[in-house]
Amino acid sequence: MREISYRDALKEALKEEMERDERVFLLGEDIADPFGSAYKVTLGLSPIFGTDRVIQTPISEQGFTGAAVGAAITGMRPVVEYMYIDFTTMAMDQIANQAAKFHYMSGGQAQVPMVMRTQGGPGRSSAAQHAQSLEAWFHHLPGLLVVMPATPHDAKGLLKTAIRLDDPVMFIEQKLLYNTTGPVPEEEYTIPFGLADVKREGTDCTVVATSMVVLKALKAANLLAAEGISIEVVDPRTLFPLDIETIVESVKKTARLVVSHEAPERGGFAAEVVSQVSDRAFDYLDAPIQRVCAPSVPPPFARNMEDYIMIDEHKIADRVRKLVRGEI
Repeated sequence: MREISYRDALKEALKEEMERDERVFLLGEDIADPFGSAYKVTLGLSPIFGTDRVIQTPISEQGFTGAAVGAAITGMRPVVEYMYIDFTTMAMDQIANQAAKFHYMSGGQAQVPMVMRTQGGPGRSSAAQHAQSLEAWFHHLPGLLVVMPATPHDAKGLLKTAIRLDDPVMFIEQKLLYNTTGPVPEEEYTIPFGLADVKREGTDCTVVATSMVVLKALKAANLLAAEGISIEVVDPRTLFPLDIETIVESVKKTARLVVSHEAPERGGFAAEVVSQVSDRAFDYLDAPIQRVCAPSVPPPFARNMEDYIMIDEHKIADRVRKLVRGEI
């Protein structure tokens, strides 16, 4: 099977869905050529589909998000791009009070089929206003679906699904993933929401990880395998809907759980996983559930300070090692 980049997998998904359905269009800041968006995902699409379907917007997240909500309600399928997840703060009224609520408040009479693509996370010295991990905000909102793909294969399949759904979807990427590569089928495929993926099977501890941290967890698995410790890595892929059943079955097998993400630990998505596993599989646990997450501080600009708060394979491996050895 061919290998392509995460960036190109997303671009393929957009191109294929725009070809399949003329109602699909893109809008955001600097997304048309020659710039092709902040991370070049949309580069090359405006010459194919024109600037009436790859729409360059003013610097007004509230404005173009509102336009997308209106377009979706009237039958179009917009895909909004925010340069950074931090900038969604400028459009929270449109996201939280309009896109997420309109289906409910219309008594099910109206749909809002729109996708909001953005990226977050540290790793490029982007500092406190361009490197946050805000997925817990959107996971908390009734009416929004939340996706965090970790691989090119998942990115393409989940984005195609997101565009076809009749619900608003927050599709969160990670800036360090764009240049990563992986196998992606050339033939048509989609990935259903609410279906976790066991990225690696193991017997001693389950590690549930999201987005970039999935790759760190797999590296941790290699480190620990050399010590005779076997971990199972589970990627939820969609935070909502959440496939808690796959996670619970894994915990029942391994009897231990570590949950890891790049966002601050306080109030993060990991807490939801911990709570649900405690409710459903408490009697199967041989050790306390652990979280490996960032501290509750803004992402620093200085590279050495940013490295200090980032989650890596060593932090995950150290926590698993202590858990398996009974040191926690």
